Amino acid sequence: MEIDRVLLDALYRGRLVGLRERAEEAGLSKSGSVEVVRARLIQHHILSEVDLSWEGIQSMSHRGIGGVLKLFGIKSSGSHKERRQRLWLHLNFDSRRLTVEHLAEMDRDKLHELCQRLELPLTGNRTVLMGHVAGVLTSQANGWGRIKRSLRRTGIPEASVAEAPRMESDEPEEAEVGFEEPGAAEDEAEFEAPSPNAVLEDAGDALVLELDKAEPSVQGALLTIRARVDDLERMIGTILRGHGGRWGGDEEALLIRLAERRGWPLDQEEVRSRVIGVATNIAEIKGAEIGDGPRQRINAAATLERVRERMRYAETLISESNEE
Repeated sequence: MEIDRVLLDALYRGRLVGLRERAEEAGLSKSGSVEVVRARLIQHHILSEVDLSWEGIQSMSHRGIGGVLKLFGIKSSGSHKERRQRLWLHLNFDSRRLTVEHLAEMDRDKLHELCQRLELPLTGNRTVLMGHVAGVLTSQANGWGRIKRSLRRTGIPEASVAEAPRMESDEPEEAEVGFEEPGAAEDEAEFEAPSPNAVLEDAGDALVLELDKAEPSVQGALLTIRARVDDLERMIGTILRGHGGRWGGDEEALLIRLAERRGWPLDQEEVRSRVIGVATNIAEIKGAEIGDGPRQRINAAATLERVRERMRYAETLISESNEE
């Protein structure tokens, strides 16, 4: 099967607005996060000849499904069953929305269907079924829903001449490159670049999704924050620049502290949770490395520059806070 390497490279490196334009041109839905749209485009343009229905996935060989996972840019190792589960999740869900916490909101029928598709036991009450699915989501964490950071940043090296991942390949995955990889400096500069209006509109809509089901006090807080989504986006960019493009628990906590300092209504857990979820999506679109991975240590020769950079970063945060 021949792969359009140039197109695949463009899909790996594409940003939300550009990918949505491609989806619209192809007559595909452009809804969803950047990774959902990316997976939809790869399925349509690169793997159009492959049956990616649940039945089709079940019929794939161990080696063949590994190759498909590589073309989607996600983890390709594991047992045959784990690969089938991972591919089906990647094709049908947003990893930001299908979480262990979200399972508590599902009824038994939906959990039963998930168990069936994930090849899990189908007997038991709602709690038992939820436990089965939660086990898969935990074991598959970070293995689906987002392409590898190296592909998102640099795509396929020399895409015009180099070979794209082969469907038949089953070789061990390459280790991802750290902060010093080519293009890291450019990405840092992009962190503070204003996000497209489409991103801000999506963020605002996500903040008030199903607002009528929330308590009146929560509704008021979310509407207040929605009006400040531009400020939220700028704070995220500043934090990413100061933290080397990482977005995890420390960055989320810092965002909440900064927002509270500015007087944002964040007393309720539901409000904080929505703000963090939206912020994580914005950070991902900006090209952040999501998750609490190991922090890279700086050698002694760079200590002075690091101190200076942190001072500049602190001054930026203080200045932004005083402007409010």
